[in-house]
Amino acid sequence: MSYANDRTYLDADSHLMELPDFLTAHADSTIRDRIPQIDFDAGGRSSDSWREAAKSGAHSPEKVAELVALGDGLIAGPKGYYALGAFNKDERRIALDLLGFDQQFIFSTFSAPIAFDPKADLDLRYGTTRAHNRAMADFCSDDPRLIGVALLPLDEPGATMKELDFAISTGLEAVWVPHRPAGGGSPGHDALDPVWARLAEARVPFLLHVGGNPLQIKPDWMNTGRPIPTDWIGGGENVRGKDMIALHHAAETFVGALVLDGVLQRHPNLRGGVIELGAGWVPSLLRRLDLIAQIWKRSEPDLEALKTPPSELISQQMAFTPYPFEDVGSMIRESNADLYLFSSDYPHIEGGRNPLGRFEASLEGMADDVQNKFYSENMAGLLGD
Repeated sequence: MSYANDRTYLDADSHLMELPDFLTAHADSTIRDRIPQIDFDAGGRSSDSWREAAKSGAHSPEKVAELVALGDGLIAGPKGYYALGAFNKDERRIALDLLGFDQQFIFSTFSAPIAFDPKADLDLRYGTTRAHNRAMADFCSDDPRLIGVALLPLDEPGATMKELDFAISTGLEAVWVPHRPAGGGSPGHDALDPVWARLAEARVPFLLHVGGNPLQIKPDWMNTGRPIPTDWIGGGENVRGKDMIALHHAAETFVGALVLDGVLQRHPNLRGGVIELGAGWVPSLLRRLDLIAQIWKRSEPDLEALKTPPSELISQQMAFTPYPFEDVGSMIRESNADLYLFSSDYPHIEGGRNPLGRFEASLEGMADDVQNKFYSENMAGLLGD
């Protein structure tokens, strides 16, 4: 029996764990030497056994058998590189059988900061993007349940269009864009309108994801005169308590700018998701944007041009993944059931060892049609199904 077995489940957030040559093995020769290998040793991820796995690109047969024996407890088992299907696509098919999810978005884990680095030159950003998207398409090939998520910087519209067309041609069905200003402008800048139009035409959703903008607040906020705490896995590179205060702020600004700049209204077939950035902030965003559009339309032509309230545009065209520790039922009651998506974050440890159990508890008493929207229908809507 699989972990999920009583309804259809579409998983809006899962990952592959890149091996060191994930990017360089798929890069164009003109840029290969400039793209760094994935830092396999950072954060205690490596060991002698992982060096062997990196050579073979798979767990040992004995380790695969041990993980498969976990059955419907796989999601509570080893995480990260130690998980079944973390970096090998054949193992991932087995893992998905055991998880019981009908489809899942597949994000990379360590590649985006290279492709999205605003300090890097454009050749490196877009060269990394091309390498990543080739590698992602290969990982997700042969199994339609794996929905590969391309990287797509927005910094140079011409290069962005070229990489978007390439990603679509490989069969990748969603794109991850960084949630920050795009090449010095708003994501609603006129120069980017062809990108949003192409995504809408192709029915390919854009996704914002944690890691598409710096994770941490400015160091001054951490200065208390006392020792600065480590992050939750014991290092200094990941999210700490104070970082969680502001983790979603840049994504909220990005979404608000898209709406108020008229992008969603101009492209009614455009769909977008905000992934692994929580969703407790969404009901207040809807209320605030409606007030902004109503009050500032007197002085701003873009807002005067909005014929549909922002809350309706977002509810029709976007969706958000709550964290497992958030109260999804409360969010639905405060807004509506069309806005939220189930996610497991497999094989990342942040997704927890029983995400379904936690979500089910917060949805207790909700009607079946509401739960079906959360577990599958809203993600199907992102994909144009």
